[in-house]
Amino acid sequence: MPSIGDGKISSALQPRPEDYAYDLDRVLQSVVGLRATMPQDAFTAETLGTERAGHGVLIRDSGLILTIGYLITEADQIWLHLADGRAVAGTPIGYDQETGFGLVQALGRVGLPALPLGNSSAVALGDPVVLGGAGGRKRSVAARVVGKQEFAGYWEYVLDEAIFTAPSHPNWGGTALIGQSGELLGIGSLQLEANNGNDINMVVPIDLLKPILDDMLRFGTRKGPVRPWLGMYVADTEDKLVVMGLANRGPAQRARIDTGDIVIAVNGQPVESLADLFRKIWSMGHVGADVPLTLVRDGRSLDIVVKSADRNAFLKTPRMH
Repeated sequence: MPSIGDGKISSALQPRPEDYAYDLDRVLQSVVGLRATMPQDAFTAETLGTERAGHGVLIRDSGLILTIGYLITEADQIWLHLADGRAVAGTPIGYDQETGFGLVQALGRVGLPALPLGNSSAVALGDPVVLGGAGGRKRSVAARVVGKQEFAGYWEYVLDEAIFTAPSHPNWGGTALIGQSGELLGIGSLQLEANNGNDINMVVPIDLLKPILDDMLRFGTRKGPVRPWLGMYVADTEDKLVVMGLANRGPAQRARIDTGDIVIAVNGQPVESLADLFRKIWSMGHVGADVPLTLVRDGRSLDIVVKSADRNAFLKTPRMH
């Protein structure tokens, strides 16, 4: 099983208690290690593996853990490793495809401080933050906010304004973005390469959780219409939107879209970027909507209509809820 302790953090990057107005060591007790296993036949096993490890953040005294959803999608077993050395079983209770947030409920007593939710919209460029990892200061990074901008991911994912921090945490999945008052500002999702060649972290802002948290607790996901999903992995390569892969048995594969196809329009409207492509797909309606695509294959234009689906319908559901 992968270990969240594999990536060593230089002492020069570790946060120092004297640099913060809050009790750094106490706050970092809210960050837990998370290990999950998935069935071999899980829909996400091919792309994400059947063993996943990262972090989570205690956000309620009841043992509610917030993490990044790809760590727990289709999990049949979750273990939470607490700051005091204990291990507690957990169960996945919520996952939101639009934000990427995931929720886990600890099945035993946690007895550690919960981290209050902050206001991520108030974060400014240059603000000092901590990327908190399980294991305290030695597994955390003193960083700064280096960007707040749109982010689009090849898996049909867009954030209007993600938070970017540097230097990068080497074990970014589920880390806690901690603000200047010791509050939770976001959850670590990715490591990316900046224009200067250095690695940065992309963090999902905590403000996106607040309007959907109650729904996730009650229903396992947000209520309301579900976005259409095509199941094609698209990359922006040399100013072209190229299909790099297809979800097995997904709508795009069934419609006979091929890897290497270039997407140039949705419903006759030219697409200008990855985010623009996905937003135009979502504008076609809800799950089940037909999505007309114009592609270029082997130098020739091709029109294909893809009947969209609900991505969640392809996933294994938790045994407990």
